[in-house]
Amino acid sequence: MIEVLVITISNPLLIGIYKNKQLLKEYKLDGLTSDKLPLLFENLLKEFDINKIIYVNTPGSFMSIKIAYIFLKTLTMVKNIEFEAIDGFLFNQNSPIKALGKKYFINEQSNIKVDFLPNECKISDFELPKSIEDYKFNVDTLPIYNLPAV
Repeated sequence: MIEVLVITISNPLLIGIYKNKQLLKEYKLDGLTSDKLPLLFENLLKEFDINKIIYVNTPGSFMSIKIAYIFLKTLTMVKNIEFEAIDGFLFNQNSPIKALGKKYFINEQSNIKVDFLPNECKISDFELPKSIEDYKFNVDTLPIYNLPAV
């Protein structure tokens, strides 16, 4: 079974190809989600028989989440591929994720708040796991924005 994990909420974009839940191939792409994702998937669909696509649907860049959702949802519907979502904090050691301006999404005991960084706070880069066997993916794939209405 081939599964693709897509992390577009920061730069570089991270895309992992998993065979039987183990990382087979990794892509790191600098640039805009709208530019990079379609080109990469054009090639991935030629190279792999993809059974499932998982994307990070919260928190992070609103525009990137929207673009990834629309593109991947359309692709999975047309190609009859399973589609699931997961929280981004699982891939950066639960460190704050850039929100707006100088504010960050901060995960405190599964409660996400938007605030300035605490003093001496460490920001970890996103990483693709070597295995996705122990992750609980969500079939509700709608983006979760985590910000109050303006």
